[in-house]
Amino acid sequence: MSSAGIGWQLLDVPTWVRPNDAFDLRLAENSQLVIMKPAHEPFAVSPSPGVHQLPAMAPLIKRYLENIRFYVDDTHAKALTRELFGQLAKLESGGQIPVIRDVAPPDRRLLRAIDKIEENPSWEFNLQELASYSGVSERNLYYLLKEGIGMTPYRFYQRQRLIRVRQRLVDYQAGEPHISRYAADEGFSHLGRFAALYREHFGELPSKTIRCRQLLCGAEANADEASCE
Repeated sequence: MSSAGIGWQLLDVPTWVRPNDAFDLRLAENSQLVIMKPAHEPFAVSPSPGVHQLPAMAPLIKRYLENIRFYVDDTHAKALTRELFGQLAKLESGGQIPVIRDVAPPDRRLLRAIDKIEENPSWEFNLQELASYSGVSERNLYYLLKEGIGMTPYRFYQRQRLIRVRQRLVDYQAGEPHISRYAADEGFSHLGRFAALYREHFGELPSKTIRCRQLLCGAEANADEASCE
């Protein structure tokens, strides 16, 4: 990253950027960039204009990214996000927050179960097969996931299918996305039940996801036209 008056510097810690700050950003292949923007400015004391690296916030954001990967539903995701911004606000205003300690690595059996569900979209749920693959009994696998990520094996499997449908709705490029077809491809045969599960998990109906995507595409198209005038 490079900003006015400052040479290139490695973007390896959380960095504060105001909406009107100008900067250049270069990303290496396979890099990941996470942008977090609160709906309302939560900080009582904000850094002065310009780009500022904030290493003290790294543990907070790292824990948030680890936890948000396994949010249970929309309510849970919003609670985790409110907690993060509340802690960041407290830290930035000079307050003290609990020390975040490194936790033990997740159980390898848990990781095997997670990987099988996440990396095999065509796999049909089978608890016995999943338990055998993970090297644990069905009963213990149930409690392992429930304790480790807050979801039962089937709930996590269902969640991944919902996520894949949402990705297709968000990523479509032309024409009209087909909610019913995308849902059916992921094994949701009852459209009404699917819509209810989708809203519970993402806080909106699939149709709203499409409208938001269309509005975003319209805004991008208008910006491109304006830049060519």
